Amino acid sequence: MNKFSKISENLTGQKMFQILAQAKDLEKQGKDVIHLEIGDPDFNTPQTVKDIACNAIQDNHTHYAVSQGLDEFRQRAAEKIARSRGFLPSVEQILVTPGANIQIYLALLAVADPGDEIIITDPCFVSYISIINLCNLVPVRVPLHEENDFRLSPDDLKKVITKKTKLIIINSPNNPTGSVINKDEIKSIYEMAEKNDIYILSDEVYGRLVYEKGEFLSPSSFDHCNKRVIVVHSLSKTYAMTGWRIGAVMGPKNVIKRMTLIQETITSCVSPFIQIAAIEAMHGPQTEVDEMIKKIKSSRDILVSGLNSIEGISCINPGGAFYAFPNISGLEMDGIQFSDYLLQESFVATCPGSHFGDAGKNNVRFCFATSEIKIREAIERMRRLFN
Repeated sequence: MNKFSKISENLTGQKMFQILAQAKDLEKQGKDVIHLEIGDPDFNTPQTVKDIACNAIQDNHTHYAVSQGLDEFRQRAAEKIARSRGFLPSVEQILVTPGANIQIYLALLAVADPGDEIIITDPCFVSYISIINLCNLVPVRVPLHEENDFRLSPDDLKKVITKKTKLIIINSPNNPTGSVINKDEIKSIYEMAEKNDIYILSDEVYGRLVYEKGEFLSPSSFDHCNKRVIVVHSLSKTYAMTGWRIGAVMGPKNVIKRMTLIQETITSCVSPFIQIAAIEAMHGPQTEVDEMIKKIKSSRDILVSGLNSIEGISCINPGGAFYAFPNISGLEMDGIQFSDYLLQESFVATCPGSHFGDAGKNNVRFCFATSEIKIREAIERMRRLFN
């Protein structure tokens, strides 16, 4: 073997895209596939946002922008945070990025050294592991328990903190479980991080998608992102803008400065016409967004009720995001067998829970950010298959 032919083995990717490819192959064969496997809202970006983007292109906002982001974008993002989180950050605390995934990568590169430990949950969003491995860091998993509604327990978290722990990643509302960490738990987690001088990376991509008022609390409310909290956020889910690749991360000024230098090296900047469109999304009419969230909540209720009506399946009602994470062990199969069987026999695409961690082996993730008609049809197909 040529000594130069060895390639990196640190990348694991996202297996749900492999399921998407299988589903697309079935569609090429003429099968009517219902897509519940990918976290991509089955809605369109608000029309006003699309119009602003087209106008910005025509107005020639198509050149390089400052790497940290347009001043107006960061100012308007700060104003949005003041309304939703209760404090006004400075623009120096905000970095505009192409989506949220890269925010996690930039943050870990900025604060951690090879060999440092990063605490994540099991199950968790699949990109966390890929990014941690790519940065030569050590993932430490804390299991989530169904009897605790899949919320991160501060007691379980305390057991895994060591002198090597550099950062804790929390994700509330959670992907893949839809759980929302309650206020007392968030407070305990923050106090634990403060006591041990650990960073918290709070993935709040689904922060707008909380179905019970007053349930959501960001750890940023304790230090206003001045010391240890880094908040990950994008416009992808709330505004059905997954393909636009636009988001903003907030954190301590020294951390954001380092993250900006890394982004400057990797991607230069975010397209200015996309940033201009995102400003409209954040501060323009919210009617379409509110209506979308209302429909997603209705789809959630139909899906959870339908899943619980099938013998062998039990499903907790998710408090946020747009995922259900039912337990299918009563069907005497694991999540991988269930998802494959359901796709091949009934053409309903889902994602095995084990793709998000070993603790999810008896679960399956369903994305319900789609129409009630498709949800009802998916449930009917499952009833015919399993009952």
